Amino acid sequence: MYIGIDVGTSTVKAAAFDDTGRELAVEARPVALSLHGGHVEQDMEEVYTAVIGVLDALTSRLPGPVELAGLTGQGDGVWLVDKDGRPVRPAASWMDGRAHELLDQWLADGTFETVFRRTGSAMFPGCPGPLLAWLDRYEPASLDAAATALYCKDMVFRRLTGAPATTDVSDASMPFLDPRTRAYDNRVVELLGLTHRRGLLAPIGDPITTAEAREGLPSGTRLANGPYDLPSCALGAGVKAPGDGLLIVGTCLASLVATTDLDLKGEPAGLYISTDRPGHWLRAMPAMVGTAALDWVLSTTGVHHDEVDALLAETPPGANGVRVLPYFAPSGERAPFVEPRLRAELTGVSLESTKADLIRATCEGIGYAARHCLAAAGLTGTLAVCGGGTRSPAWMRLLADVLGRPLRVVEGEVGARGAVLAAAERYGVALDAAAWTEPTAVVEPDAARAAYYADAYDDHLARLAQARDRARA
Repeated sequence: MYIGIDVGTSTVKAAAFDDTGRELAVEARPVALSLHGGHVEQDMEEVYTAVIGVLDALTSRLPGPVELAGLTGQGDGVWLVDKDGRPVRPAASWMDGRAHELLDQWLADGTFETVFRRTGSAMFPGCPGPLLAWLDRYEPASLDAAATALYCKDMVFRRLTGAPATTDVSDASMPFLDPRTRAYDNRVVELLGLTHRRGLLAPIGDPITTAEAREGLPSGTRLANGPYDLPSCALGAGVKAPGDGLLIVGTCLASLVATTDLDLKGEPAGLYISTDRPGHWLRAMPAMVGTAALDWVLSTTGVHHDEVDALLAETPPGANGVRVLPYFAPSGERAPFVEPRLRAELTGVSLESTKADLIRATCEGIGYAARHCLAAAGLTGTLAVCGGGTRSPAWMRLLADVLGRPLRVVEGEVGARGAVLAAAERYGVALDAAAWTEPTAVVEPDAARAAYYADAYDDHLARLAQARDRARA
């Protein structure tokens, strides 16, 4: 029996698998986000309590012993803990926008581009560099009280095992890690004005750190810490060959393409995520908002999730002229470009527009954003797709049409599955990765609709360019 733990932004999950990769049971608990004035924070104790809760519920249902467990979770943000691993303040989420003025300054003075040229990381307000610099300027007492600036899964690992604070190369990739040496680039730390805070950066476990659990799981259970959710999903979806890609249709719309080519000369955008295999990276374009954009529209229009498929069938491609630029995050956009002040736009709406038009236009807009990210990431091979959005067959058909390519749909707890595969690799446990990552279905695009959307995508890019000009005005 194998357990994968996925500490997400809005939901904490734990899943159990047998040795063939069959998902046996899942437990989930919601966790809250606090949003106020561009600040987006989470209560670390609430998050950890949810982890313990799902593990207690899951392990009580299992018929046999736990062979090993893997841990993954949301990336970026700043999770400040003291020497005992306890929080010194609420966690600043990857969705946080408070540091946008610092990022504006770094965009203007060249710091942003210099960091990208050194690490392959295009910073955004919710990543550790800007957040730590903001805290150093406006809340230094929190940094003074902290022993380590961890990431979400690292905080959980520290508490579950009592092991010393550590992170892995995937979480460390943004923005301080040199992807060639797999160590922190002290020049980047200096450029961001954080040399005097260098000691807060967590030691890097390379390969990922392991320890035995002392709570939550049966005592002595072998646990591995990492990678974080994006590369973990890539493992769980079987994306390893250069050129193959993964689209995660979750709270964050993340596009990942496996590569052995480290190109730091292109337009600064996204990041290169280091993996457990030196010389292999994931070219990542994690857009800020995925299903969160659709959730906002559903909530605003009073539509339930189980109505989406029927409503998508009520209106034709193009949503009767309604268009949505789906950039709803309070911190703007981070991929495939960085635009901290960009906001969502709805156009073509009239008294004749229906809820179905708004919902289809939002799904189409998210599809166009995904196509933009995948093109920038260098997709040339197959494309897997996972995340909460896969529960809508109609949306998957729409996405295949907008992207103009087949989708290998991988359902279930893909991040937790990848966490188990990473743990098995670390512990030398032989699992059949091909069987564990077999797609649930393959969705083919409709040729006529794909041709329509190819033209509509060009229109999307034109409208986006105008919106970015307005955001910078």
